Amino acid sequence: QVQLVESGGGVVQPGGSLRLSCATSGFAFSTYAMTWVRRAPGKGLEWVSTIYTDGGTYYADSVKGRFTISRDNAKNTLALRMNSLKSEDTAVYYCARGGRYNYDRRGQGTQVTVSS
Repeated sequence: QVQLVESGGGVVQPGGSLRLSCATSGFAFSTYAMTWVRRAPGKGLEWVSTIYTDGGTYYADSVKGRFTISRDNAKNTLALRMNSLKSEDTAVYYCARGGRYNYDRRGQGTQVTVSS
């Protein structure tokens, strides 16, 4: 069955960095766009970034220039490098199969807390 498992979250100080990973299985990873979304405390899901099968990448304005999405089709993994983290980046981060508006599966998430 389709599985998406996020890892790499944690507690980091403002200005710090984290790298999230998403291990996938049960589907042809290389043929899907992949997306990161997040849910901050008390808020709804927010789109963060999408990478397409041709390697094209898109970012929310709030993370542009700080976050980098990447994929390894040989390992069926998705990653999100997050630099210059801010308190407002605190959220549960989910990887999702599909594009920004049409993802159909989501992992269980990994918590990122940015705090001094």
